[in-house]
Amino acid sequence: MKNIIESIRKQCPISDSTIEELESYLTPCTFPKKYQLIKEGIYCKYAYFIEKGIIRAYWVVNGEEYTTSFGTEGGIVFSMDELYYNRKSEEYVETLEEVQAYRISITDLQHLFETNLELCNWGRIIHQNEYRRLHRSHKERLSLPAKERYEEFQKQFPEICRKVNLKYIASYLGITLSTLSRLRSKKP
Repeated sequence: MKNIIESIRKQCPISDSTIEELESYLTPCTFPKKYQLIKEGIYCKYAYFIEKGIIRAYWVVNGEEYTTSFGTEGGIVFSMDELYYNRKSEEYVETLEEVQAYRISITDLQHLFETNLELCNWGRIIHQNEYRRLHRSHKERLSLPAKERYEEFQKQFPEICRKVNLKYIASYLGITLSTLSRLRSKKP
């Protein structure tokens, strides 16, 4: 839980008693590389705190995968459709390497958000940060050339640049794999 607790506390103040309460709802689990944590059209029923490893979220449109986000150590991943709208997920989430995580039921997570002000505030902050990331990413796709988009991505996600398959990064940036390969080969 070290990476998860550290990440939560970087985002907002949270007491030891709240951490203990959260931990009482968590179940440790390990998933192999390429495991689908969340699938489109299915109720997952869980959220996952990532202790170690990397995941990616993506949509499938006309048979093609479009990466929408990445998650790393200390993050949380869940279907927003399920958590907030009681609907089946509209996206997939898969592990990109072996992932050590802690699972919590969506029902328990909702309960904690409703009954624990510290966790409710943390939930607000993670969504605020995610909204900012999405807003920034959308603006960059519309306004920056591919080279600058990749440079911004490298600043924001250096670990992902080192570990993740280039086709997922290219998809996230809205560029072709060959374009990304050319940009990377021009680096000094």
